[in-house]
Amino acid sequence: MKKQIVKAIMSAGVIAASMLALAGCATKSATSKGNTAGNTIKIGVNMELSGAVAGYGEQQKQGIELAVKQINAAGGIKVGNTKKKITAVYRDNKSSTSGAASVAAQLANTDKVVAIVGPATTNDGTASIPNVTKAAVPMVSPSATDPNFTLQKNGSVQPYVFRACFNNDFQGDHAAIFTNDTLKAKNVAIIADNSTDYGTGLAKAFKKKFKGNIVTTQYYQSGDKDFNAMLTTIKSKKIDAIYAPGYYSELGLVIKQARQSGIKVPFIGADGMADPKLAQIAGAANATDIYYTTPFSTLSANSSKLVKNFMTSFKKQYQTEAPTFSALAYDSVYMIKQAIEDQKAADSASIAKGLAKIKKMPAVTGTTTIDSHHNPEKPLAVEQLTQGKIAKVYTVK
Repeated sequence: MKKQIVKAIMSAGVIAASMLALAGCATKSATSKGNTAGNTIKIGVNMELSGAVAGYGEQQKQGIELAVKQINAAGGIKVGNTKKKITAVYRDNKSSTSGAASVAAQLANTDKVVAIVGPATTNDGTASIPNVTKAAVPMVSPSATDPNFTLQKNGSVQPYVFRACFNNDFQGDHAAIFTNDTLKAKNVAIIADNSTDYGTGLAKAFKKKFKGNIVTTQYYQSGDKDFNAMLTTIKSKKIDAIYAPGYYSELGLVIKQARQSGIKVPFIGADGMADPKLAQIAGAANATDIYYTTPFSTLSANSSKLVKNFMTSFKKQYQTEAPTFSALAYDSVYMIKQAIEDQKAADSASIAKGLAKIKKMPAVTGTTTIDSHHNPEKPLAVEQLTQGKIAKVYTVK
């Protein structure tokens, strides 16, 4: 989790040039041996703290802060026979690919961190890969969801790239299974954000798995405000549900305008909807019969002591309920802790090896095992909103 924005005015050539220039700088200063912890374990945070997706970045920062606070309060991370506390180094990538690449180089080569949490989005995370790879410093993205994020062009795994969230294919597949089996929808319209790999990737995965008819597919751009034209087209069709992969900022308006136009069918989305701002934008009354796939459900606190403790601590510190993106970032820090303790070493190369070997790690987003592609294997939930509140949670296998 997760917004992948490429501004329309930015060409692929400009992005590539920026990445190559920054990667070149990294080559001069990076060491292939990676970084080693000193008296404290320095973890870098390459995060979208301003710009287009700062809402996700701020939530993830809160999860990171809470994890660091709790680990340090317990004495730190055990490294062999000693314990070392964590120092988090926060840097704002400003929700841009060039900013993320620059921050990655700075954290790895100047700040000498041994691991990095972030970025939040696939595009920003991908831009960071050349610099963390040259520096041999692993990064864990809490919410980069593109299936290829952790893979090289030849299909082999990126040795220093990991994530704490599901990829788009997994989410899209399970959204289709839920639509087939639980909602029993036969005719579905798709409204997707085609300015991001996130939106288009989820739509593609859903289409492959859905057993019914896709009666129409409508696309919008990140930042759009008026969706009435596409909703008029959809309203003219016979549909049982709408699959809408995207982010709360636009989908809150889509839902609001859909309900105002008389479209009452269920909306199904992905973890980009998993934010209280969705209901704020849509209006609580309109945010009913809304479903979205998510790795974290607040209702799981009813059956998990680990989740309950996390939610209680989060609310005490921030006076609000813990959102999905905070939970994913919290788990990202604990993945690094697990890797260090398993390897009994706090150098970046050892941490990368430890991350790749995580098995059945207790986590607030579900017991986690890292597979051969550096993706997490964990349960998936579907939350249902009624009057803007989480009313029910489903488990999809």
